[in-house]
Amino acid sequence: MDADLLHARLAPWYARHRRDLPWREPGFSAWGTLVSEIMLQQTQVARVRTAIVEWLARWPTPADLADAPTHEVLRAWGSLGYPRRALRLQDAARAIVERHGGVVPDDVAALLALPGIGDYTARAVAVFHFGQRHPVVDTNVRRVVARAVLGQGDAGPAARADLARVEALLPADDAEAGVVSIALMELGALVCTARAPRCDDCPLVADCAWVAAGRPPYEGRRAPRQASFAGSDRQARGTVLRALRGVDVPLSRAELEPLWTDAAQLDRAIMSLADDGLVVVEGDAVRLPH
Repeated sequence: MDADLLHARLAPWYARHRRDLPWREPGFSAWGTLVSEIMLQQTQVARVRTAIVEWLARWPTPADLADAPTHEVLRAWGSLGYPRRALRLQDAARAIVERHGGVVPDDVAALLALPGIGDYTARAVAVFHFGQRHPVVDTNVRRVVARAVLGQGDAGPAARADLARVEALLPADDAEAGVVSIALMELGALVCTARAPRCDDCPLVADCAWVAAGRPPYEGRRAPRQASFAGSDRQARGTVLRALRGVDVPLSRAELEPLWTDAAQLDRAIMSLADDGLVVVEGDAVRLPH
């Protein structure tokens, strides 16, 4: 499957089936694109599509977020999960102000140099906002490429080779490459899903190596399965943060104890939150950072 064929198959499909999402609206800012990409990491689109509108109404520019009290940022992050992303986003906003005069840079290297910005996010902003030609590789893209091009049932763990493999599928034209990038992602999210792919609805089915091979099961390496959330340290951390976001004063250890029955795990959660800069421990009291 070459780049021209991929574009010919995907462009009309994407035009008909693309989801209506805030960060795809004309005129959406580079800052908004950066915020949305960080929010979308490990968080469902349905939750982000509401949160991003509220967030940008409150902090429409990097300078606005850079100046915000950290406890307000953590409260606004709410149920988006993995709250360290909120701290890294504020760190990135401050770096954009200090290094780039408050303007989100359009260069992948400069984006990668921002705190908390990795390969995927830097390239996503460069492609989806600035219209550049770069491979943008997430789990959905890797799965589509593994099936349609490699004939495998799944992609397995992420590897550096994924970038080169996807780049080879991009048309030379920047605009066409951008369409392929977003369409691959959308196809993986809506049709070429992990558990129940709808091959009959796929624009690539006639050329899909996996379908041609009879849709064999995936037998390669798999990414480690995430531990159960219920009863985990992550749930304990979330319980402490949720309690602190709901008040404007520090909470004592005694006030937090009824929220989590395992005292050792509660202590571990508080200490790990403090190590991550998400809470401040002062004697027997715990509070959000100022």
